Amino acid sequence: MAKVKITQTGSPIRRTGDQRKTLAGLGLNKMHRTVELEDTLEVRGMIRKVQHMVRVEG
Repeated sequence: MAKVKITQTGSPIRRTGDQRKTLAGLGLNKMHRTVELEDTLEVRGMIRKVQHMVRVEG
């Protein structure tokens, strides 16, 4: 299955609790940290929820 690289570009400070939990669910907890995950519908939904705080490649 395809992989997708996700980099956190925005801070979770002053964001809602569900957006903070979504970042943690993606494995992101610090600025400019990058993770590589399987490209599934669940991951795409999580990315969409925090799209203003992440950069997606691949």
